[in-house]
Amino acid sequence: MTDTMSSDFRHPRRHVRLDTILRLRWLAAIGQIAAIFVVAQGLEFEFPVLPCIAIVGLSALVNIALQVAFNPMQRMEPIHAAALLALNIGELAGLLFLTGGLQNPFSFLFLGPVLIAATALPTRMTIWLGIFAAACAALLGYYHLPLPWDGAEPLELPPVYLLGVWLSILLAIGVTSLYTFQVTEEARKLADALAATELVLTREQHLTQIDGLAAAAAHELGTPLSTIFLIARELEKTSTDSAIASDLKMLREQAQRCREILSKITQLSASGAPFDRMPLSTLIEEAVAPHRDFGITIKVRIAVAGVPEPVGMRNPAILYGVGNILENAVDFARDTVEVNAWWNADTVQIVISDDGPGIAPDMLRRIGEPYVSRRRSSDDPQGAHSGLGLGVFIARTLLERTGAKVSFRNKVFPDHGAVVQVTWPRDRFETAETPIEADA
Repeated sequence: MTDTMSSDFRHPRRHVRLDTILRLRWLAAIGQIAAIFVVAQGLEFEFPVLPCIAIVGLSALVNIALQVAFNPMQRMEPIHAAALLALNIGELAGLLFLTGGLQNPFSFLFLGPVLIAATALPTRMTIWLGIFAAACAALLGYYHLPLPWDGAEPLELPPVYLLGVWLSILLAIGVTSLYTFQVTEEARKLADALAATELVLTREQHLTQIDGLAAAAAHELGTPLSTIFLIARELEKTSTDSAIASDLKMLREQAQRCREILSKITQLSASGAPFDRMPLSTLIEEAVAPHRDFGITIKVRIAVAGVPEPVGMRNPAILYGVGNILENAVDFARDTVEVNAWWNADTVQIVISDDGPGIAPDMLRRIGEPYVSRRRSSDDPQGAHSGLGLGVFIARTLLERTGAKVSFRNKVFPDHGAVVQVTWPRDRFETAETPIEADA
C-alpha cells in the first residue's frame, strides 16, 4: 500500500499537439483578414493594407508548410511549441506596428499566446514568452505607424494613456497567466491522481480474482488427480516388487493429499466466506495484519451490538482504503494505534486514531487532496522519498465510491493524534461492489 511512483504519474507538462496550435493560427489569420477588410472597406480608413495582408499571408504559408511537412496529430516538443507561439507574437506585433501600435485596441491579443503557453508549456518557457510579449508591446508604444482613423481629425492619444495601456497588458499577461497555470495544474494533478487510483484498484482486483482462479484450478485438477490416485492404487495391488510397491504407495498417498487440499479449497469457495463476502471484523483483521510487526501497538475494539454483524462484499476498494489509512496512522504514531468499529441497523463505522503529532492545521483543510503529503520516514529524515501524497487521496476516493463518508480531525487537547472516521450506510456496506471505471 505504498505511494505510487512519481515517474508513473507526475508529469508536470504534457506536450501540445501541432494540430491544436495550427487551428489557433488559422483562427487568428481568418480574424486578422476579417479585421483588415472591415477597416479598409467598411470604415474606409487609410492604412498599409498590402503589408498587412503580406504578414497574414506569410502566417498562412507557415501553417500550410507545417501541415504538409509534419503529422498534425503529433505531440510537439515544448521548445518547438514555444517557437510557434513566439512567431504568433511577432506576427501580431508586425500587424500592430502597421496599424497604430498600442493605440490599436487589438493590442490586448498579446495575451493569447502567453495563455496557451501557461496551459501547455513549462513555466520557464511561459515566462520567456511573457517577457517577449511585454517587450514587443513596449516597443510598439514608441515605434508604430499612425492608427487608421479619419484623415481630417487624426486620433492622438497622450503618452500617459499609452503607458497605462502597456501596464494593463503587462498586468493582464501576468495575472491571467498565473491564474490559468494554477487552474490547469490543479486539473492535471487531479487527472494524474485519478489515474493512479484506477491503477491501484485494478491491482487490488487482480489480487481478489486470484481466489476465483484458485477455486477454478481446484475444480479442474480434481479429475486428473482422481485418475492418478486410482491407477496408483491398482498398480500397487498388482505389483510384486516391494521397492516399486513402496514408491507406488507414496505416489498414492501424495495424490490423496493433493485431493484433500483441493477439496478444502473447493469447500471454502462454495462457502463464499474468504472469497466473496467477509464480516466487518474479518475485514479489519485483514487490514491490520500487515502492520502488526512495525513496533507499534495496534488495539482493535469492536463494539458488539444487538443486531447481527454486517457482512459485506470482499471489496478491494474498501480493503485498500482502510489499509492505507491504517498505514498512515502507523507511520505517524508514537506507540499506539486504535481501530474502533461499531454498527447498528442503519450504520457501519470504523474509526482509526493514533497518538502521533496529529494533522497540521494548514493540512487539515486540504487533507485528502492529491499531492498533499508530510509523510515521515525514519530512513529518510530529509523527506526526499516521502511520496507524492496520493495515498490518502486514493484511499478517500475509493472509500467514497463504495458509499462511505470519510472525515479527518485531531483529538481534543490534552490528547494528541489524528482521527479518521469512515462511515457507511449499512445497506451500502453490505452490497458495495468494486467500481470498475473511473468517475472522472
